[in-house]
Amino acid sequence: MSVTSVLARKWRPKIFAQLAGQKHVVQALSNALSQNRLHHAYLFTGTRGVGKTTIARIFAKSLNCINGITATPCGICSACTEIDSGRFVDLIELDAASNTGIDNMREVLDNAQYLPTLGRYKVYLIDEVHMLSKAAFNSMLKTLEEPPAHVKFILATTDPQKIPVTVLSRCLQFNLKQLPPALIVTHLEYVLEQEGITFEVAALVLLARAAQGSMRDALSLLDQAIAYSDSRIDEATVRNMLGAIDQSYLYDVLQALLAQDGAGLLRIADDMQSRSLAFDVALQDLATLLHRVALAQTVPQAIAEDEPERVRLLELAQSFSAEEIQLYYQIAIHGRNEIDLAPDEYAGFTMTLLRMLAFRPAGTKAVLEQRTAEIATSPVTQATTIPAPKPKQQPQPIQTISPPVNPVETTPVALDWSTLLAQLNVQGMARELAKHCTLESYVEGRLTLVLAPQHKHLLTNKMAQEKLQTALTDYFVQPVRLSVTLGVNNVATPAAVEQQVKQTRQQHAVEAIMQDPFVREAQAQLGAQILEETIKSIQ
Repeated sequence: MSVTSVLARKWRPKIFAQLAGQKHVVQALSNALSQNRLHHAYLFTGTRGVGKTTIARIFAKSLNCINGITATPCGICSACTEIDSGRFVDLIELDAASNTGIDNMREVLDNAQYLPTLGRYKVYLIDEVHMLSKAAFNSMLKTLEEPPAHVKFILATTDPQKIPVTVLSRCLQFNLKQLPPALIVTHLEYVLEQEGITFEVAALVLLARAAQGSMRDALSLLDQAIAYSDSRIDEATVRNMLGAIDQSYLYDVLQALLAQDGAGLLRIADDMQSRSLAFDVALQDLATLLHRVALAQTVPQAIAEDEPERVRLLELAQSFSAEEIQLYYQIAIHGRNEIDLAPDEYAGFTMTLLRMLAFRPAGTKAVLEQRTAEIATSPVTQATTIPAPKPKQQPQPIQTISPPVNPVETTPVALDWSTLLAQLNVQGMARELAKHCTLESYVEGRLTLVLAPQHKHLLTNKMAQEKLQTALTDYFVQPVRLSVTLGVNNVATPAAVEQQVKQTRQQHAVEAIMQDPFVREAQAQLGAQILEETIKSIQ
């Protein structure tokens, strides 16, 4: 079937209820309209295609609808229909990018003093207002200071930093957010269902990602995809249209890095070149994949259960250290920024991969083995004198080729929890939780703690558990999955050990005072008494 109009225009929302996202702005404007608490000037900020002009036009309808000032304009009266078609005489739209001078602004503002011709309010919608000249802003400021009662100003901009503070202070400001990909996909599904066009959800995910938060861009890309694919939107066609990279290539790249297989990396790059894939897009998508692997390492619950690639992401999270993923991410970002400086895109892409191959966090295996051995053999009495955690080593060129080894993943490891906690970089509620736990087991990357029921309130703070898990991951230089269960502590908790140490120190302090010659002489000569509660250990 043929699409009768550009989708971005055809499916532009006509009432607040049809808007996708921006609920914080819609709610505020709806309340103001319902309570008739209207300001004379509004400023909408945000990137392109997120709804600034659309919301402004709906607001203009709400002000001028025949049903009165309302958050739900009828959409059928002359004011509503003429605003929708761009013919309403009392809605004056000005593109500041084309009318930057003071003469244009003075002409517009001179007409503001006259009453509306047909509507209840004369509404001035000034798009890209930051493009106005300084003189034009000064001219506008005079009207904003003492506006006529029948005039409303709606300013829209993608760059609010360029608007004078004197103008900003006289406007109610609303920042429109970039739309999340999931919301864009849902809206594209609705549009295609209404248009009667078949599609694959994976194709819409690609379009939503390429739109970068802009619904207008997403609909424009959808228009292009419909024309490109002969009215059937499938993933392969959209990938070809966008120059997007098949994710399997990226997983192959990471597997080759894991195996330190330089020849394999070059074979992947050659295959991509033979298919005319865009290498700058490949580096962007590789950075996105590395970000998701990092999430899987530190916050596994951030990867949805129904995520198609969940298993592969979690496998990669276990295979690489956190430092390796962070380093590869930085290399991918810099490689993409520098690809235009390379002799050609292929050279830029392959050099980025070779950089990942040549550099990795040094000593990952050695640090892990050393730390595990230290904790496994340290007695509890050392808990108060354990040195601070060793600083992470900076990435250095490697001289040998070997995959990262995680020795603690196959056999249980005996650790002393008090000693380990003393070396973790964790504070606040996360440390409070850790202090009242004992270690049950550490096997295959999962560390299980037991918390006594009387301290179960500490489990309500999920952020504390996440911070503790992150600290453990950083310390062991590999992903650690933390589990905290309620139960009986069969050995002393770090909190109990700490309390015992304090009591012992206090007892020693009291004994030292009692045996002090000067104190004993004062007791004998002056009848002095010792108040034990005032004695404090200075250790």
